[in-house]
Amino acid sequence: MSQSCTVAAQREAGASLGFFERHLSWWVMACIGVGIGLGHRFPAPFQTIGRLEISQVNLPVALLIWLMVVPMLLKIDFGALGQVRAHWKGIGVTLFINWAVKPFSMALLGWIFIRHLFQGWLPPEQIDSYVAGLIILAAAPCTAMVFVWSNLSDGEPHFTLSQVALNDLIMMVAFAPIVGFLLGLSSITVPWQTLILSVVMFIVIPVILAQVWRRWLLASGGEQALNRVLARLHPVSLSALLVTLVLLFGFQGESILAQPLVIVLLSIPILVQVYGNAGLAYWLSRQFGVAHNVAAPSALIGASNFFELAVATAIGLFGFESGAALATVVGVLVEVPVMLSVVRLSRSTKGWYESKQVG
Repeated sequence: MSQSCTVAAQREAGASLGFFERHLSWWVMACIGVGIGLGHRFPAPFQTIGRLEISQVNLPVALLIWLMVVPMLLKIDFGALGQVRAHWKGIGVTLFINWAVKPFSMALLGWIFIRHLFQGWLPPEQIDSYVAGLIILAAAPCTAMVFVWSNLSDGEPHFTLSQVALNDLIMMVAFAPIVGFLLGLSSITVPWQTLILSVVMFIVIPVILAQVWRRWLLASGGEQALNRVLARLHPVSLSALLVTLVLLFGFQGESILAQPLVIVLLSIPILVQVYGNAGLAYWLSRQFGVAHNVAAPSALIGASNFFELAVATAIGLFGFESGAALATVVGVLVEVPVMLSVVRLSRSTKGWYESKQVG
């Protein structure tokens, strides 16, 4: 492994859950209140912002998403891909969960819960949009927060780094086809031009930009220069997330006030999927004889979502006022408490996991 990759892995191993991340769900709820209040009191500015779009991609949101995504992608060292072979079993399990199970299982759960079990409690004109939002959320594997979850579960940092780098590369080519296929399978019209443009704007260009910037920083000032930039960008990234959520709820406020049960109902298939995928990844890792410090982050990577990308794509495809956008934000709302519970489960079951290694 290269020296820079080793340093990056060691740095990510020291990642911890900061004040904002620990209370992310509370921040989201605060944004709900602020967004609803501002949208109700000052609807005209929100409507103006909503009209600033090209090919249905909202330009202010695109800027905010870049401010969120680029700092996260700046952390990724694609040199870590050299470690894929060393952890091929764990990486194979996670890839299987992320790309062969998670999007398809969410489409199934959306059909079961949204189209059937909860149909009578949801606005009928938004049913398709809710399902679409859940699919988009599930098709985007987590990038940045995975380092935190891995550290909290005593995960192997080199595995986490290589897995995230590989997922980012796959996402550049697989995200749009999987989303398009599943939306079509769910009888939802796919705006392909907008979907492809969203992938280029929110994945391809930010990945290239972040990697060019990262290489320049390392070449000019080493790890210290990179760390300084990341520290400065962190509050910018968090602020962009909060502003995006306020904008979203400024548009969603009236429908949420009319049907507050919607958020609870949308969270149920997300919870079922998170725990189901985490449990499946954990069990498969045990069956293949994977070490616990690889199995735990594998389960967490398989369960968590790149919600910033999902929110951007849902808004781009279906608009601020869509059920799809709301469904992805529910993913943000449940992310931290749910993933912390998965961390606790992986740590508390370590004895059971290691009691009978298979393979």
